Amino acid sequence: MGSVPFLTSDTLPYSIRVLFESSVRNCDGFLVKETDAMNILDWKTKQNYVEVPFCPARVVLQDFTGIPAMVDFAAMREAVRNAGGDPVKVNPACPTDLTVDHSLQIDFSKWPETVLKNQEMEFGRNRERLQFFKWSSKVFENVSIIPPETGMAHQVNLEYLSRVVFDDVKDFLHPDSVVGTDSHTTMVNGLGILGWGVGGIETEAVMLGMPLTLTLPEVVGCELTGTVSPFATSIDIVLSITKHLRQADVAGKFVEFFGSGVSQLSIADRTTIANMCPEYGAILSFFPVDNVTLKHLKHAGFDKAKLEVTEAYLKAVKLFRDYESSSREPEYSQVVQVSLSSIIPYVSGPKRSQDRVAVNNMKSDFQACLNEKSGVKGFQIAAEKQNDVVPVQYEGNEYKLSHGCVVIAAVISCTNNCNPSVMLAAGLLAKKAVEAGLMVKPYIRTSLSPGSGMVTHYLSSSGVLPYLSKLGFEVVGYGCSTCVGNMAPLPEAIRNAIKQGDIIACGVLSGTKNFEGRLCDCVRANYLASPPLVVAYAIAGTVRIDFDMEPLGTGFNGKNIYLRDIWPTRQELHTVEEECVISSMFKELKEKMEKGNKRWNLLEAPESTLFPWDLKSTYIRCPSFFDKLVSTVDLSTRLYALCAGNGKRISKVGCFLEQLTPREFNSYGARRGNDAVMTRGTFANIKLLNKFIGKPAPKTVHFPSGQTLDVFEAAELYQKEGIPVIILAGKKYGLGSSRDWAAKGPFLLGVKAVLAESYEKVHRSQLIGIGIAPLQFRPGENPSTLGLTGREQFSILFPPDLSPRMTLDVKTSTGKVFSVIALFENNMEITLYKNGGSLNFVARRFL
Repeated sequence: MGSVPFLTSDTLPYSIRVLFESSVRNCDGFLVKETDAMNILDWKTKQNYVEVPFCPARVVLQDFTGIPAMVDFAAMREAVRNAGGDPVKVNPACPTDLTVDHSLQIDFSKWPETVLKNQEMEFGRNRERLQFFKWSSKVFENVSIIPPETGMAHQVNLEYLSRVVFDDVKDFLHPDSVVGTDSHTTMVNGLGILGWGVGGIETEAVMLGMPLTLTLPEVVGCELTGTVSPFATSIDIVLSITKHLRQADVAGKFVEFFGSGVSQLSIADRTTIANMCPEYGAILSFFPVDNVTLKHLKHAGFDKAKLEVTEAYLKAVKLFRDYESSSREPEYSQVVQVSLSSIIPYVSGPKRSQDRVAVNNMKSDFQACLNEKSGVKGFQIAAEKQNDVVPVQYEGNEYKLSHGCVVIAAVISCTNNCNPSVMLAAGLLAKKAVEAGLMVKPYIRTSLSPGSGMVTHYLSSSGVLPYLSKLGFEVVGYGCSTCVGNMAPLPEAIRNAIKQGDIIACGVLSGTKNFEGRLCDCVRANYLASPPLVVAYAIAGTVRIDFDMEPLGTGFNGKNIYLRDIWPTRQELHTVEEECVISSMFKELKEKMEKGNKRWNLLEAPESTLFPWDLKSTYIRCPSFFDKLVSTVDLSTRLYALCAGNGKRISKVGCFLEQLTPREFNSYGARRGNDAVMTRGTFANIKLLNKFIGKPAPKTVHFPSGQTLDVFEAAELYQKEGIPVIILAGKKYGLGSSRDWAAKGPFLLGVKAVLAESYEKVHRSQLIGIGIAPLQFRPGENPSTLGLTGREQFSILFPPDLSPRMTLDVKTSTGKVFSVIALFENNMEITLYKNGGSLNFVARRFL
């Protein structure tokens, strides 16, 4: 097999090497130039100073953001046909996978009707959308639709779609890389696949074969050293690393992990850390492929031949990290060091989840709580009563209750604790405890509430479920239970003893809520802990224990058993996780993908080259982006300001959909394939502060008539009169989500330019991509300082030889002249803008 031969400096970060390989392989002298590749190769001096193109290997979409993209492709076929071209030529150039995972709404919440009835409602309510998706999968090349009920987009991407090394072209290899419209796209960096989330318009451009343009980023090296504490769980590690990166100011940068500690992290750990990028602001967090990755891929279903090719290729192009070799580490913009040895396990409590207590301080902290005044943490127990013991008879045996005794212990697979490693840790600890002769006192109310049948499946397949059961942790069901107080009452004898002795009894659970009295009115101290610690405290029977110095109990032959004796090692966890969890999960997903979905398989959809638009549909409508396929209008003509302000009641949307019953409304996002809905929703937020109105409201003034109207109605009037409009805005214009329609909506309302103090970075490029000029006031200037009321008419003078960040003159009907900066970062952006945006630019290539 062949690949692109290229030489990289051994000091380049691995993530930058992926950018470099892409630039070499895609160099065509037009979209990607030789100078781009050389700039990337000279990353050390060019970082933060140059824009470079990147051509991802594939695109992933979820249905909310995917449907407007596919509707645009359908509309593009219409436009090409109308212009005399061949619509069959209109296809994504970049392989695209779309997962239908955002359509499910919870109409039924009572088990067991929940799943089947919700799925039935999903198919009924979203039939039009699903038929459109199925049509798309039939007629477009390079498009794969993953039907409903398969899984969430980021999980499917990670577990099924990822290649690591692409071999789609015969006898040719290159690195897998991806961009997507979901923030969770960054998860794949844990597999050594470069990827991140971008806006919808940028994604469509990539689908059409256009490269992404990004400022050559700084790369922060995160060096992991030391050895993970035996008691630290995956969640402790992930949250600790996230905290360090947030403090290191990595916003807008790449993060790349290296150091001796990386090999201690499982793929689940790595992908979770990579998924936390939005929490610490990085573009992505990259883990180069290593032996841990290869081992994971083996269990994920890669056959021996593919694994061998993958390893050989990555080593040949210096994209494989071998921690056993003495090769020099890459040079980074800065290095953040995290000592894994410093990461220690915590619990939270006894009354609030934000009050964290290091496990090794638990005994002394509980003692302090007994002494402290009653309040958010204290119980104010008199010193002479702190060692009181209350005897109690239960099931023919006598037990002794004292302050700190555990009476509730619940293992719950919930939120962060759904990570397989922590549930398996609880199971393996239970196995070792039973084998050592330890048991849980019968009066302790124990329970096991898995988050799904999959959790029960891997606990069973790994052989640990019977041991949890022997300790009293029986599966009670698949819903919220102990956390919300949905549990059987404590035995009457135990309740009476607690009340009689005024005992501060404890509950320990791996849930999310723990305020006083939540679990039971007589249980005043409640701690949140990881699943294995819940089992450990249940065995100990008290929270007043120093696990380092005191045994959990006495095992066979009267031997003292300490927590360290039965705590599973990370290697044990990794082995069981890969062999029992990963293999079964991937096998199940693969079978599901191969069998398909019965409802989806039976769903009928047209097979025509052009989509048969239903004019009555409120979900799917042909937008007008490509009606003319011409360049932008002349902005030297006089323009009115549509809105002027700083920055869900959708009144015009509600009117448009008034023929529907409330049950049929569905979600707002479900109608993103209908431009009539989305344009009515643009600038319709009830908190919109339009200075023409002087108060928060989705209103504006139509200046030729003087009428105060909804923004959509005013825009309609301007377009009927042939008057283009602009937006006057403040700082960080475009900040928020759904940035594709934040650009498409104004475009369809007739907006030709935005004048703002500053822009959200991604939104600026979205505006260019749709054909709206992003203009910025000079530093220190804004509409107020310039004395603009917004009621003027504006003329913007664009010279024929427009260049990046050029200063332009703006004239007003009142005679005022001021300057703005044209926020085009490179000549390619200017070319795209002059051709009506990236979508129109590429669409013309099909003619």
